[in-house]
Amino acid sequence: MKKTTGMDRSVTSQWRPATQAVRGGTWRSEHGETSEALFLTSGYTYDNAAEVAARFAGEAEGMTYSRLQNPTVAMLEERIALMEGAEACRVQASGMAAMTAALLASLSAGDHCVAARAAFGSCRWLVDHLLPRFGIETSVIDSADNDAWEAAIRPNTRVFFFETPANPTLDIVDLEHVCGLAKAHGITTVVDNAFASSALQKPMDFGADVVAYSATKLMDGQGRVLAGAICGTKEWIDEVLLPFQRNTGPNLSPFNAWVVHKGLETLDLRAHRQSQNAVALGRMMEPRVPRILHPGLESHPRHALALKQMRATGPVFAFDLESREKAHALLDALRLIDLSNNIGDSRSLACHPASTTHAGLSEEARAEMGVTEGLVRINVGLEDIEDIKEDMDQALEAAGF
Repeated sequence: MKKTTGMDRSVTSQWRPATQAVRGGTWRSEHGETSEALFLTSGYTYDNAAEVAARFAGEAEGMTYSRLQNPTVAMLEERIALMEGAEACRVQASGMAAMTAALLASLSAGDHCVAARAAFGSCRWLVDHLLPRFGIETSVIDSADNDAWEAAIRPNTRVFFFETPANPTLDIVDLEHVCGLAKAHGITTVVDNAFASSALQKPMDFGADVVAYSATKLMDGQGRVLAGAICGTKEWIDEVLLPFQRNTGPNLSPFNAWVVHKGLETLDLRAHRQSQNAVALGRMMEPRVPRILHPGLESHPRHALALKQMRATGPVFAFDLESREKAHALLDALRLIDLSNNIGDSRSLACHPASTTHAGLSEEARAEMGVTEGLVRINVGLEDIEDIKEDMDQALEAAGF
């Protein structure tokens, strides 16, 4: 395997995001294939024992084992890093594998982590339950309160962890302020960028240290595979993350990496069209629902900040119908929009977070996060926007709105 002629990092890093998503990190074999090759292998052979020793000692280039390197996986890592504007990337078996690895690789017993209270249910579980089991102190704060971040800092604070936009309440974190504060105190920022992807937002442009993903979402974007990714400096990836990943093994399979490759080729187009559809649907719904949480609408308290940080506000938003009964009535009336707890898909999907994605949290934790019994989250897809509107219109009417 070799990189395509002229595809060194000094060239590809100058390409614009849509070009990087199609061509970044492309390697080709002697066959000159146009589509990335799929290498389904767990191990590699060597010409002699000295070569094996040199590779394992890091003194010679080459693959050693697919838990550490695989050509298909390496191509995906290079492409994601280019798109993110990061020095390096390591992909993971799932989004939660990425979040877990990013946190556990950065924290040790006696350290302190400050996290946003609005988060995906499993991310809150990490903060509320897993990290404390290893002697790591945690605090959760209102991520929209800039002063709360500084007030939460302790002498042993090592990590700020947050999503923006947050799942499912669409809280927006002031990236420049929070990342700047972290740098001033020697704190590592770990940002979950899954709701936006690098096509819509680049946290590193605002000072983030580590950006983590569920690549299952917009990157694949077609509901096919689980995948995760972590981006950072080469030093952090090699010295902090890689020892954890090498020895615990949350690795992405070559096949899933290849599928995500294919998703990235259309990411820019999908993310922007779905964002447009989401704003159009939100405008139609806003006068009819009691509360809408949509960063693309002027009614969102951090609408201006979202537009400052993001190229578009993404396919996902939430709305509150005041009770579980009304939320379920709307979901049951949908005909086009599927009931599913996934997001970032090219299909329109809707779910009731309190009984699905956040069901594992206590009622008190859900209330603290703003995940009410009437909250519905929707991922707006690539269907014709008029069909999506018509389906939502009849479902709202069936639910009494």
